[in-house]
Amino acid sequence: MDVQNPDGQNPDGQNPDGQHSGGQSIDGPRHGPAEGVPVSRLVVFLHGLGADGNDLISLGPLLAPLLPGTAFVSPHAPFPCDMAPMGRQWFSLQDYSPAAMHAGAVTATPVLNAFLDAELARHGLKDEQMALIGFSQGTMMALHAALRRPRPCALLVGFSGALVRPELLAEEVVSRPPVFLVHGDADPVVPFPAMAAAESALRANQVPVQALARPGLGHGIDQEGLEFAAAALRQYLMAGEDPDADADGDSVSDGDGPSGT
Repeated sequence: MDVQNPDGQNPDGQNPDGQHSGGQSIDGPRHGPAEGVPVSRLVVFLHGLGADGNDLISLGPLLAPLLPGTAFVSPHAPFPCDMAPMGRQWFSLQDYSPAAMHAGAVTATPVLNAFLDAELARHGLKDEQMALIGFSQGTMMALHAALRRPRPCALLVGFSGALVRPELLAEEVVSRPPVFLVHGDADPVVPFPAMAAAESALRANQVPVQALARPGLGHGIDQEGLEFAAAALRQYLMAGEDPDADADGDSVSDGDGPSGT
């Protein structure tokens, strides 16, 4: 399940769900639960730069047997990628400076929050019944948005990403959901030390965090990382439930990995 090169696709049309006050809206592909099964929890995937929502939704069928009653959704980022002829981006990475990335995350966060609120309302769920899973730039967005939402989500899983402007967190953190970080130590796109920097800043601000380093892994998700995420989802998204009830097995099968940055 390694990722090497971005290979995103242009998204299909978007609907007005998830529209925020500025008029920008996002939407994306969905998976599950089975027809007739009530939705009891929500998993939102946030893709990397140069990909789109079709990328990470492929993880939905892999995780669904472990999370009965879960709706999976993977929104397309709001902007066309400015570094490739196809795909989407949450913000530009033409300027990789911390200030520019932070400004981009600040701009995209209201769009993402409006989508999250609309999805929760769609299913009649609360924030504590929602998990965010990000990859690369999607991890940057998940960390930026989730820690500043009025109410904490159940958990956040971030693959191959970074915490943008960690020095600002002390003044801006509002919610402290459990955070699970996974990063390959051979990542050529987002430097591996970004995980330790994020972990340190989160701990300093009393955000529960666990980090998993993956030896030899580049910019991608491998089987061990996916198993780590699945265990966290089972523990925190199904809190108070019997984790073995209605679950089909206790492991997640490998599949095609994400693209994007």
